[in-house]
Amino acid sequence: MRVISPRVADDARDAGLDRAREGDQAAFADLVAPLRRELHAHCYRMLGSAHDADDALQEALLRAWRGLPRFEGRSSVRSWLYTVATRTCLDVVAGRARRALPVDLGPASDRAVLDSAPAGHVAWLGPYPDAGLADGPAAPDVRYEQREAVELAFVAALQHLPGNQRAALLLFEVLGFSAAEIATMMHTSVTSVNSALARARRLVADRVPPASQRQTLRRIDDARLREIVTGYATALEDGDTDALVALLTEDVTWSMPPLPQWYRGLTAVTDFARELPMTRCGSWRHRATSANGQPAVASYLRPEDAGPYLAWSINVLTLRDGRIAEITSFLGAEHFAGFGLPDSLPPVSAGGSDQQPR
Repeated sequence: MRVISPRVADDARDAGLDRAREGDQAAFADLVAPLRRELHAHCYRMLGSAHDADDALQEALLRAWRGLPRFEGRSSVRSWLYTVATRTCLDVVAGRARRALPVDLGPASDRAVLDSAPAGHVAWLGPYPDAGLADGPAAPDVRYEQREAVELAFVAALQHLPGNQRAALLLFEVLGFSAAEIATMMHTSVTSVNSALARARRLVADRVPPASQRQTLRRIDDARLREIVTGYATALEDGDTDALVALLTEDVTWSMPPLPQWYRGLTAVTDFARELPMTRCGSWRHRATSANGQPAVASYLRPEDAGPYLAWSINVLTLRDGRIAEITSFLGAEHFAGFGLPDSLPPVSAGGSDQQPR
């Protein structure tokens, strides 16, 4: 295998940068390509929506292309692109309400709410397709690994921070930029950055569990993880309340944005499961996936006795002690394309079964 020395790689990058400055769009695309995935994840962390991240990254890259003649190369291309992406996201944050989950809006419901309607006035947090996201840290000596930093609890906590605190925390704790670099990126002082970091750390510490899902999953063997994911899907497909309850913690929660209601504890969650998805909705098929660095299940619903199963929800599972502690069901077929999932599944052929996740 041919080994390319750092000097040769640097020369190639510099040559590509020169071509991009001269208007070569292909050269610019080559510069951006190795960073596109992590830049998109950064935009998601800032904005709490994969769709908003798509738009923000597109706008940031357009700004970067237009500003390329002014880029003097005093910082790395990576640092410069993160500067542009962060400022773009801050513009979005300034003009929109923060993203929320049902638990942010009010107390849990004790019984199943049968006539719930979507709360269209709320900007809801969305799931994140994590395929292709790096497993490890983005830089040495950072606090959060890349997948830890898209976990639901962490991203939900970020939404409670003002934009400058959100940006400072992500740039420092996730991406490894120094306080001095962040001050330059955000046009502020090192003192202001350190103050923003201190405030952000306190709020996030209050809202994020001590053990991340990344740490929790490392303590669960693959067989048990498959058992949990398959068991959840099969229990819904079979309408087996007891099988579902056996997978849940005593204090389990279940929420379904954009529906505002949510449920806490085995009694309330069991009542909801029995009254709605297991009896009144129709029949289900499922596919295992992953979202936000966590195990997830894509649900397909067939409301009638015939026809295809239609994309319904991405269910992100939060685990604790080998059981499901939270189910966050993001309702909406619009989430499926980002996961590379079809928008429908065919009926099971004669002699087949709907009882295993596909």
